[in-house]
Amino acid sequence: MRVLFLNDLCDPRIGSSIRMMYQEARRLRELGHETLVVSATQSAADAGVSRIEGCEVRRLHSDYNLRFRAWTSLDNPRVREPLRSIYAEWKPDIVHSHLLHTHLSYAALTLAREAGAGVVFTAHDVMTFCYQKLTCFHGGEAHGGTLRDYPAHWSKCIPCQRLRYNPLRNRAIRALLARDVHRFTVVSDELGRAISANGIRVDRTIHNAIELRPALPAPAAVDAFRAHHGLAGMQVLAIGGRLHEQKGVAQLLRMLARLAPRFPRLRLIVMGKRDVYDREFAALARELGVHERVVPTGWLDGEELLCAYAAVDVFVTPSICFDTFGLVNLEAMEHAKPVVATCFGGSPEVVAEGESGHIANPFDLEAFSARIAGLLEDPERGRRYGQAGRERLLRHFTIDRLTGEFLEEYGLAMAAAGRRIG
Repeated sequence: MRVLFLNDLCDPRIGSSIRMMYQEARRLRELGHETLVVSATQSAADAGVSRIEGCEVRRLHSDYNLRFRAWTSLDNPRVREPLRSIYAEWKPDIVHSHLLHTHLSYAALTLAREAGAGVVFTAHDVMTFCYQKLTCFHGGEAHGGTLRDYPAHWSKCIPCQRLRYNPLRNRAIRALLARDVHRFTVVSDELGRAISANGIRVDRTIHNAIELRPALPAPAAVDAFRAHHGLAGMQVLAIGGRLHEQKGVAQLLRMLARLAPRFPRLRLIVMGKRDVYDREFAALARELGVHERVVPTGWLDGEELLCAYAAVDVFVTPSICFDTFGLVNLEAMEHAKPVVATCFGGSPEVVAEGESGHIANPFDLEAFSARIAGLLEDPERGRRYGQAGRERLLRHFTIDRLTGEFLEEYGLAMAAAGRRIG
């Protein structure tokens, strides 16, 4: 079987879902299948063919003012003919879309169907009906984050997007998905509910996964990381990934201020771009009186990232947006760390409440802080939860499981496209 992946992004260092795509591709090749990634680049000099994580990658040049994304994402003329040529030359049995709502465009799915391929679409986010991270569904502070108002409506979208709003966008996406996609999968049941509420057919949930590393950092390396960042003898919380207000960074700083009097040795690792932290959150940390307890490590990669996870006592994902899955939760669980995660989105399907961590509402600072405090006060319970989380990862969230489920979907898509499976 020849499987072509569509993804606007191709650098596995910038996103867990991108790493997961390459991990599935590697497993497919081990099983005797062929793989190709088609991606986009905003630099003409970087367009062309390369190899990443052992997989051939073809990058197409696309660069435009993103204020027009609501239109260009439907059909990007810059990549239309190059895509058509790749489909004709490589002749994929399956075209599997991961992320295409900026550059490769939804029209890539139409071209794939017209080329005779089985088309599988995996929704990693809410962009099939929303223009950004979904934040309006829960009612915010005014409703304590208790609403679940998923359907998009002009009365919500126009005030949010203003001149970027395209009244035809969502209708066009729904029609194209219904016509050109043979199998539509989502990464969490809750994402499926949100997408279904917007009139899009969802065929199956295939939870995300990670490929386990052959070895975790040695204790000496972890101790060296702690010493380097002034964490020796400290209790350590961590948040990681893209630093943004919607990811709950400000909420966590407020929780840190609540926890600080009870835990004098408490520190918070902020694993993300240092300039973003300095620009958007450092002032709030100073205002709350916790800036000396925050350790902004900057962007971490490789062994240093592994040591950061290993140095943590409690990992926290307090997103106030719809967090579709939370792959960082799995990365913490791989290191046997307890997780306190947001109730918004797919995290409750990843973190088992009272077993591998806790699920809490990040708008309820008192309750969320109490969940963290309970694990800090009882390290043995934290270790027990962490081990249960690793065992849960091994049972439910492996690349072998994910690859097997997608192979089932590929078979169904090929049958729907009229292609012989064999």
